[in-house]
Amino acid sequence: MAAILLDVDGVLHVSREPIAGGAEAVNRLRQAGHRLRFVSNNTTQTRAALAEELRGMGIELDDEELQTTPRAAAGALAGRRVLALTMHAIVGEFEGVELVGEDAEAVLVGGADETPETNRVFSYMNLGRAFHELEAGAELYCLHKNRWWQTKQGPLLDAGAFVAGLEYAADIDATVLGKPSTPYFEAALEALDADANMTWMVGDDIETDIAGGQAHGMKTVLVRTGKFRPDTVERGTVRPDGIISSIAQLPDWLEENRI
Repeated sequence: MAAILLDVDGVLHVSREPIAGGAEAVNRLRQAGHRLRFVSNNTTQTRAALAEELRGMGIELDDEELQTTPRAAAGALAGRRVLALTMHAIVGEFEGVELVGEDAEAVLVGGADETPETNRVFSYMNLGRAFHELEAGAELYCLHKNRWWQTKQGPLLDAGAFVAGLEYAADIDATVLGKPSTPYFEAALEALDADANMTWMVGDDIETDIAGGQAHGMKTVLVRTGKFRPDTVERGTVRPDGIISSIAQLPDWLEENRI
């Protein structure tokens, strides 16, 4: 039986609309004895809220099986003064972090969402404040560096563009706390007590999920939902071990490949 890391957005749902057959697939994977961990770059919900939302889609999981970037940030930045450009909903996840408006030791950039709050969080004034703190010596962190994400209306610009802008302006490199960072993947493997070469990463993002998983020694399966684009796979150099129509096909694919 395998250890399996399942991406969430784009694999189990898009814009909170469930992918057909996802809940049944997760149940079948558990019945087959596979060990599962849900690894999300979601930056707009607490772990408890996201877990409850997934359970509302019929997906069985405990909160502890879900790994999120805000919690990763809390661990990495505990005890530090942090200027956070994040959605208000996740502020409570930053336990042990001192959130400040000036004289920060670190700047933390979260992700965008589909609401007007994105306009406020990533306003010119807030980005200018972040730049000022970076120029004064603060370190730059981001929950992820995704360029865009898939919604039911189509692709939307994500906060990776703002991270790149701050990197360019301040001549600094950001530390990524979510996928595809090494600490994030290592934490997931540790939680499953799994070796990388015996673990499968299943996702819709050829860069974050597939290339990221391969860079850490994992085997990978790309789903044709969410961010999947055929031309990106065809013109790129990253080759997943498998490509399936959706998460619904995963249990059968694993059985056919004797995994």
